[in-house]
Amino acid sequence: MELHITKMDTQFEDPIQYKLKFHDGSIDLNSYLGKEVCFEFTGQINCCICTKAIKKTFGEGFCFDCFSTAAAASPCILHPELCQAHLGLGRDPIYEQNNHNQPHLVYLAQTDKAKVGITRKTQMPTRWIDQGASAAIVLAEVPNRYLSGVLEVALKDFFSDKTNWQHMLKNTPYLGPDLRDLKWEMEESLPTDLTQYWTDDQILWNFNYPVLKYPNLVKSISLDQVNKINGTLSGIRGQYLYLNETQVINMRRHTGYQIRWES
Repeated sequence: MELHITKMDTQFEDPIQYKLKFHDGSIDLNSYLGKEVCFEFTGQINCCICTKAIKKTFGEGFCFDCFSTAAAASPCILHPELCQAHLGLGRDPIYEQNNHNQPHLVYLAQTDKAKVGITRKTQMPTRWIDQGASAAIVLAEVPNRYLSGVLEVALKDFFSDKTNWQHMLKNTPYLGPDLRDLKWEMEESLPTDLTQYWTDDQILWNFNYPVLKYPNLVKSISLDQVNKINGTLSGIRGQYLYLNETQVINMRRHTGYQIRWES
């Protein structure tokens, strides 16, 4: 069957459940663990917003025009402290009100180290799963994206906001303090005007991914380099598929690519 790649759907279970969507259904990826899969890039790429045919994507699946103008590609996606939705401004005020002028969470997520991040409240725990976090805890809840960015920036002096994808995919052990202890240590370092948003939430979320065996080394592969990819599906974590244990492909990175799926 032919389909355009989009972000894989996830469901919070033990282990996490993954589905690859197509126009009138989905592929249950967990059911292919340990089995041979094959998919071939047809050479066609379509923008995830306007659907026009393009030669390359910008961001995650956009044509250049949509990357430059669409609300889903606004600068505040990467830098929430720049968001103006709470002021009634933005590339698309309706989109901004529905997505950015909404309650957001600031959190700590754990892979081989702890990192700080933000997400719309309705995206919990999906955001953590997409990042491949092994554990996460909510730090604060704010009324809009802008304030989540202000809080994140205030905490970046203590924690990175980046995930080391190789360490995450190798399941490098986390050797740091318990996230619940870190939460209260971090509160003490906040500017006083931001402590009002800190929550009493002590729930530590844990995630188990469908990976048959974690590799010691991982090699990233791309449909821009190899048109046809095949091998044993040995795991799924974040938005990555493991093939033959050591090869990994970031499916979200290929948003808009049309593939022919075989199994």
